[in-house]
Amino acid sequence: QVQLVESGGGLVQAGGSLRLSCAASGSIFSTYDVGWFRQAPGNQREFVASIRSAGNTNYADSMKGRFTISRDDFKKTVYLEMNSLKPEDTAVYYCNLLVRFTNSPRGTWGRGTQVTVSP
Repeated sequence: QVQLVESGGGLVQAGGSLRLSCAASGSIFSTYDVGWFRQAPGNQREFVASIRSAGNTNYADSMKGRFTISRDDFKKTVYLEMNSLKPEDTAVYYCNLLVRFTNSPRGTWGRGTQVTVSP
């Protein structure tokens, strides 16, 4: 059973950067596909980015060119580097395991990490 814990959120001005971390514990992490999602107040949770066990990445259109997802299987951690942040990126960010070959979450949700971007 893999458990994930998000960290790295905070308050940043528009145009700034943050790096989020998703630390895993439990089973063999390297075999799992992992995704980042976010939920802004009043909105549904949405897909942000995913990384396959082989390292292939996928992004939501609004994040392409600004966000970079990566993984370090030795550290059992997935990262989300966020650049050129906008106020509309304000949300709680979550990571989750993915159904293989999809961007659908398959595990339970953690607490997430709050990202707030001021104008």
